[in-house]
Amino acid sequence: MKTQTFLYEESDGIATITLDRPERLNALTFEVYAELRDSFPALGARDSVRAIVLTGRGRGFCSGGDVQAIIGELVKRDRAALVDFTRMTGALVASIRRCPKPVVAAVNGVAAGAGAVIALACDFRIAAEGATLAFLFTKIGLTGADMGAAYLLPRVVGLAHATEILFLGDTIETARAQGLGLFNRVVPPDRLMEESRELAVRLAAGPAAALAMTKALLNQELDIDFDAAIEAEAQGQATCLDSRDFKDAYTAIAARRTPKVEGR
Repeated sequence: MKTQTFLYEESDGIATITLDRPERLNALTFEVYAELRDSFPALGARDSVRAIVLTGRGRGFCSGGDVQAIIGELVKRDRAALVDFTRMTGALVASIRRCPKPVVAAVNGVAAGAGAVIALACDFRIAAEGATLAFLFTKIGLTGADMGAAYLLPRVVGLAHATEILFLGDTIETARAQGLGLFNRVVPPDRLMEESRELAVRLAAGPAAALAMTKALLNQELDIDFDAAIEAEAQGQATCLDSRDFKDAYTAIAARRTPKVEGR
């Protein structure tokens, strides 16, 4: 896949997206936002990709919107143009959540503002020791409810912690982020990409259709009642029960072989 605003590598079923503005701690521009937004649906439909790793080059994962390239421009825009922009940023997060492929954030340093929400939207967050998160919107007079943060964050850390995090905008150090469940794993910096790729390889080798269904149902069941959730899972599991993967797995188990599932 050709890209203009970030680095892209694909091998062994793993797509690696590396934000590439290290001198700006990988701050986002309008162009980066738009290309990232469009890339996740494209990767979701790409048969050669089975898992995605998202990271940043240099000391930062992503420091949010670039002060000059974005903030300086937004103050000149009317409300309609501002809504166009905020809808685009939200569409990026939605594209990550809707991508049927597992997405692993390799958080190599600071993830602030939009960068923190992008990491939050990923399915897994592997962090280097010293990596931090900061949902700092209120510190610059913006609502902490941005790009889906007020929807996603309470579902990860609970309402009380989410309220504190989004109201105060303080930096969340590595240990606390892991304790809250914001980081799945913390590793030495020189092991970050290896650990993240190992997880992606494991996911890529797994049952693609079953993982996609699990992700879809996790998203869907955030907003429905228990009875509707039971029905959604009944429909989803019936689809998987009717898949070739499951039937092949049954045959293998019956023959005392290790089942191999490939997303069919």
